[in-house]
Amino acid sequence: MLELVVFLCGAAVMILEIAGARVLAPFLGTSTVVWTGLIGIVLASLSLGYWLGGKMADKRPSPRILGGVILLASLFTLGTALSKTLLLDFLITYSSGPHLAVIVANLVLFAPPSVFLGMVAPYAMRLKLASVGQAGRTSGNLYALSTAGSIVGTFAAGFVLIAFLGSTAILCLVAGLLAVTAVFASRADMAGKAATVLLIALCGAGFTAYDHTLAEEGFHDVDTRYSRILVFESRDPDTGEPTRVMLTHPKHIQSAIYLDRPLDLVLASTRFFTLADHFVPGAKRTLLLGGGAYSYPRRLLATNPEATIDVVELDPGVTELARAYFGLAENPRLRIFHEDARSFLNRNAGRYDVILGDIFNAHYAVPFHVVTRQAVQRIFDALNDDGVVIVNIIAAVSGKKGRFLRAVRATYADVFPTVALFPLGSPNDPEGMQNVMLVAKKNGPLPDALPKDPELALFVARRLATPLADDVPVLTDEFAPVERYVTAWW
Repeated sequence: MLELVVFLCGAAVMILEIAGARVLAPFLGTSTVVWTGLIGIVLASLSLGYWLGGKMADKRPSPRILGGVILLASLFTLGTALSKTLLLDFLITYSSGPHLAVIVANLVLFAPPSVFLGMVAPYAMRLKLASVGQAGRTSGNLYALSTAGSIVGTFAAGFVLIAFLGSTAILCLVAGLLAVTAVFASRADMAGKAATVLLIALCGAGFTAYDHTLAEEGFHDVDTRYSRILVFESRDPDTGEPTRVMLTHPKHIQSAIYLDRPLDLVLASTRFFTLADHFVPGAKRTLLLGGGAYSYPRRLLATNPEATIDVVELDPGVTELARAYFGLAENPRLRIFHEDARSFLNRNAGRYDVILGDIFNAHYAVPFHVVTRQAVQRIFDALNDDGVVIVNIIAAVSGKKGRFLRAVRATYADVFPTVALFPLGSPNDPEGMQNVMLVAKKNGPLPDALPKDPELALFVARRLATPLADDVPVLTDEFAPVERYVTAWW
């Protein structure tokens, strides 16, 4: 029984850690900073647990105490499932920097259950130890089983659980698994075991009913293979019209459609993409990096019968949501590639008139590996001679928060002869975060004439005339400190 207990607790540690990355991603991103904080805090917590477990086992070796330790790990895991959204929303609102938010989030959400799980192996070893002469073999066997459990938990979480369950459901599953393990570790009678199983079943039924109620109200909280996505109905803040939105971050809309006129584009950055025909008259072949709700491809195909578009979307779950809730339909002029944008660019042999970039992580920064000089060169090579690339960037125009924009602009200017920036936010707040559209042309200048559409003419008229500061280096695969530039924390 102790061997099984140690194995299951080892599996729980890694499931908790991998699910933890999914819990943090919508609020804090998936950057190196987030993974460093998560791994570091979990390792520190396990180390503390090993020390406490060994100390407690020498004083009071008892199966009931071991069961109590595992039960506490179960309760704290359940507490993480219930409190994660509230805590993380508070942290991103009031935290002074991402590093502090990452540390605090991991200390509160994942350190307590990790400490108690760390106590299990040394405590179980003390209970299992029959003689000093067998201490090495006993400890080696138990720690090997704990590690084997961690390996199984890693593959189970990464290959199976995340693909079929949401992060909340995974945390509840781990809590239930630990509760059952606690009962068996403490050698409780059959009545105690039956009561525990019943309680877990009731909790699972409650969460299932809650999710069903949300879905009936039009709110869909979905964990895909790569991220947590929210889909719900809202209203356009400017016109009051009903919309349906897709979010990968609680405070930022990734994609949206009007419910009454689904082909019209809601977001200004997406409407800017329609300037592609202004920059490259008669453009027929388009590549879009980042599908989202596929609002732009649907409009392009509906309004231009000669156009074809390839869309590279990393997450198949995003595409499925676009089909289910945003009107995406099969079209022979639309090809969808579910892979990383950089991988696609690396192997691409085709040529396009227009390439559009609309890829963001949870911090709303373009992932570093698609804005390095090597990636930009791939984009340059994928364009026809008169081709143009339009990239949506969220950054400040000036100040410390504008370093990311300056770095991306410098990188594109190192490859393209013509690069222009079009801020879409308030011109009175250059240090505020806003959508800035970067347009780079492979050959020749951008047209001087304004488009006939008043809004598009206004977009073009916002072309940034003031040169940006030359205070950051070109981004490369070797060195691209995107997280530092985006957070502007140091």
